[in-house]
Amino acid sequence: MTNETTSLTYNLGGDLQINRLGYGAMQLTGNGVFGEVADRDNAIKVLQSAVEQGVNFIDTADAYGPHYNESLIADALHPYKQGLVIATKGGFNRPGPNNWVPNGKPEFIEENIEGSLKRLKVDAIDLWQLHRIDPKVPVEETLAPVVDAVKAGKIKHVGLSEVGIADIERVQKVLPIVSVQNLYNLGERKWEDVLDYTTQNDLAFIPWYPLASGPHTLAEKIEKIAAKYEATTAQIALAWLLKRADNILLIPGTKSISHLAENLKAAEIELTEEEFEQLSA
Repeated sequence: MTNETTSLTYNLGGDLQINRLGYGAMQLTGNGVFGEVADRDNAIKVLQSAVEQGVNFIDTADAYGPHYNESLIADALHPYKQGLVIATKGGFNRPGPNNWVPNGKPEFIEENIEGSLKRLKVDAIDLWQLHRIDPKVPVEETLAPVVDAVKAGKIKHVGLSEVGIADIERVQKVLPIVSVQNLYNLGERKWEDVLDYTTQNDLAFIPWYPLASGPHTLAEKIEKIAAKYEATTAQIALAWLLKRADNILLIPGTKSISHLAENLKAAEIELTEEEFEQLSA
């Protein structure tokens, strides 16, 4: 199912009007998403260029670096342009490169929230997302400091990441959420049911790793469609996601200013119903 005309904006949480093609900052870190980015000056230019080109939704996390990514965003963009929405996440320990350990202990989550506020230089986080539900800690306990932070005005909206429908419904009993960030792209659609659920329940769906252009079986079809639009396969993959559902917010990441401009141009591609169906098959 798709909408016939694709809206390029989305109202997140009822009060944040954002452009659906945003930017994911994870790549602006060291190898294995660990440590400082190799070329900091370039990273700052990429972030500034994104905002100059109309991006007003940037996704980061306490765990990227850890900590370095949030500080980089503040160094590049603070004081923030009016309307710029910065989403961050908490709930991962980072013992080393490519090493991600869920930590849902309430004191750790509280530390994440306070650290993000400081590093991003904000009084309130626009969207705070639980990076993962820790199987060792009841999610109600994990979220207790999040509930407190919302009440204190330190967090405006809350989201989840890599969750199923049952997880979403369990969390909704604790506090309202406005978004779900799961792995989803042209070639990986295991969260199709969650995407449909978010669409029906007016929640944003933020696919991570959105640039993957799918299995080899799709290669020929994508190349043919890309040639018609004089586009790259990555642009077609993003255009397919934009058409898939109006609540999908895209956060492709890159360290390159030219790739950034290329990704943002995907918003200009309106696939036909037939092309969409060919790629969805």
